Amino acid sequence: MELSLLDLWGFGPSFALAYSSLPQPDLAPARVLSDLGSRLEVVTAASPARGAQLSGRLRHTLPSHQLPTVGDWVAIADPGDPAEPAIVHHVLPRRTQLVRRAAGRRDVEQVVAANVDTFFVVTSANRDANARRIERYLTAVWDSGAVPVVVVNKIDLYDAGELAGELAALAQIAPGVAIVPVSAHHGAGLDGLDAYLRPGHTIALVGSSGVGKSSLVNCLLGREQQAVQRIDDNDRGRHATTRRQLFALSTGGLVIDTPGMRSFGLLDTGGGLDETFADLAELATACRFRDCQHRGEPGCAIDAAIDAGELDPARRDGLHKLERELAAADRRRDPALAREERARSKAINKSLRARTKVDPKLQR
Repeated sequence: MELSLLDLWGFGPSFALAYSSLPQPDLAPARVLSDLGSRLEVVTAASPARGAQLSGRLRHTLPSHQLPTVGDWVAIADPGDPAEPAIVHHVLPRRTQLVRRAAGRRDVEQVVAANVDTFFVVTSANRDANARRIERYLTAVWDSGAVPVVVVNKIDLYDAGELAGELAALAQIAPGVAIVPVSAHHGAGLDGLDAYLRPGHTIALVGSSGVGKSSLVNCLLGREQQAVQRIDDNDRGRHATTRRQLFALSTGGLVIDTPGMRSFGLLDTGGGLDETFADLAELATACRFRDCQHRGEPGCAIDAAIDAGELDPARRDGLHKLERELAAADRRRDPALAREERARSKAINKSLRARTKVDPKLQR
C-alpha cells in the first residue's frame, strides 16, 4: 500500500532499488516538492507535504550540484512531530537531470530539475519563438536523459496562416520532437498534452520569462495555483514564477513549474547536440571527409545543401555556436584538453589554407 502511494509520485523500480540498498532501514523515502534554500518541502507516503532540512553531513560534503533539488528522491528521518523538520540523510541517484551554467558564474552547475520524464520547452507564438534559443533548450533536455516536447503557447495571438508558418519553421529545427500548439488563455489545444499527463509521469516546463508557463500549469491543475502577470502593451509576458515547485495533477501526472530563464548556458553534452541537430548529422554522412567541420571544406554536404537553398545557414551556424560554447567550457575545466584543442584547430586551419591555395574555387 505504501509503495503504491509513492508510485503516484514517481517512485519507480530504480528508486525503490536504491532506497532498499541504504544502510539505514529506519529512513523513509520522500520526494522534494520545492527548494527554499536552507529548507525543503517534501512529500512522503505518510504526509502530503512537510518541511525538511539537510543533515550536517550532507551540508558539508555534497557539492552544490548534488544537493537535493525539485524532483529529487531523498531518504529522511521523520521526527514524528509535524512541527519539526524531517532530516535528509541521503539523495537517491537521479535518473535524469537538467543542468545549466549558473547565471553569471562560469562553469558552475545548476540543476534545474531532477527525475523528469518529459520537458515541455515552452515558447510563445507572439514574440518568443527564437530558433537558436529553442535549439539550446533542446540540446540541454536531450542531454538530461529526458524527452523534449515543444509547446507553442498563445496561439490565439496568431492567425491560421501565420501559425502554420511558425509551426513549419519549428519543425525544421526540432527534428523528431513533438510540437504542440496551445492557448492557455482559451484552453485550445490542451488535449494535445494529455498523453504526457499519465500517472507517475513527471513533466517540467522550461522557457523564457513571460511565455505562459504558469498559466499552463494553472490550466493543467484546474485551479489558479501559480501567480500570472498580464502581458504588456507590446504583447510580451512578464516574469511571474519565482521558485521551482512540483505539483500533483488530477490525472495522476506530476508537473514542475520553473522560473523563466533569461539565459541558459550549456556546460557539457552527452549527445544532446547529435539529437538536436539530427538533420545535420544525417547530411554530414555524405560529406567527402569523415572529419569534415562544415566550415568550407571541399565536398561538404551541409554547405552544398545551403548553396542549393535546401538548408538555412543559420541552422549550421547555430550548431557551430553551441559547439564552441561547449568546447570552451571543457577547456576551462581541463588545461590539457585546451592545449589539444588549440593544436587541432591550428591543424584544421592550416589544412584549409592549403586546400584554398590549390583550388581557387574554394576561395571565399
